[in-house]
Amino acid sequence: MPINLSVPARINILGNPSDANEGDFATISAAVNLRAGATIESADGIVIETSERGDSDAEPLRAEFTVGDIPLPYDGQLDLIKAAINRLHDFSSEFRRALAARGGFRISTWTDVPRSSGLGGSSLFIIMTLAALREFYELDRRVHNDYVIGELTQRAESLELGITCGFADRYVPVFGGIAYLDYRGKLYHKDIFDEPLVTYERLDQWVDGLPLVMVSTGIERDSGDVHGRMRPKYIEEHDEWVKRGGVMPPMVQFMHGAWETAWRGKAALLLGDWKTFGDQMNENHRLVDEMMTYCGFTDGAGQINNILIETALRNGALGAKLTGAGGGGSVFALAHPGDENKVVDAWEDSIIQNGLAAAKVFLPKISREGLIVQRD
Repeated sequence: MPINLSVPARINILGNPSDANEGDFATISAAVNLRAGATIESADGIVIETSERGDSDAEPLRAEFTVGDIPLPYDGQLDLIKAAINRLHDFSSEFRRALAARGGFRISTWTDVPRSSGLGGSSLFIIMTLAALREFYELDRRVHNDYVIGELTQRAESLELGITCGFADRYVPVFGGIAYLDYRGKLYHKDIFDEPLVTYERLDQWVDGLPLVMVSTGIERDSGDVHGRMRPKYIEEHDEWVKRGGVMPPMVQFMHGAWETAWRGKAALLLGDWKTFGDQMNENHRLVDEMMTYCGFTDGAGQINNILIETALRNGALGAKLTGAGGGGSVFALAHPGDENKVVDAWEDSIIQNGLAAAKVFLPKISREGLIVQRD
């Protein structure tokens, strides 16, 4: 019988975009009510499909292979799903045995998350594929637990596809809610179990919700390109500092500051102190903007991002910053509770003024459920 799965997108509220570096040690991140999904069922061989939601005329992307074709070849089409299959096949002897004994599968995916929006959308395809294969082949859930799904997702992107990435995008959609994620000990991205797993501390039992407004700019950028410039620079400066001591070099200072906004923001969030929480968002954005300028990005966190952030603050937002790697993607703001529409109106005017035809403003809600599995 078919198995249906879905996972939510995520926003990094404080501490990002440095989860790819570990240098900030933590982020506050949240799952939001934009989801992606998959269906898996029996098939001869391996069939991979992905379709556009709400566009019945669009032809789905489709690829077919035999079980013996693993590792599946990368060609720019459906590579995220292929990477998940290849990485699980490499990691799990149980999956290899089950695949040989039971035969193939057909997996079909969809998403409501805008492309290159800074909401972790690419990772969702890998998470869904790994979780779908775990369910379909009834793999041991102690060995293939949710933490391992998150870790395998990161390895699929970094080791299979060469994408520089961290861990928030790979954990939050699985676990859901709003959480404080601790990445200490994960700087060098070692093999699974040769470094700590992410500590995922759920905060939503103390937080009813967040008065957030978000805008997806419609400007596409590759987060791996951004992290791929910042991560090597951070590691170089960090390792030299550890060796020689003395004053923190700039990248280490930026990351240390980002970590401070995360732990201070956690305290403010638990107290319901929206002003202090907004202040930490603004400080976080200042640090990210300066860090990206330092790393050679001419417009820092992105010209349009900065315009939208300034617009939100001029119209009463307590804090505003990007989510994701910057240069495009999405921006979100913390409004005074009940004043969300004031920011919405200001951003809609700014979208028109700046010719952002593909931009979209919405009010994100925290998704307390992460991975959902349903059997027909």
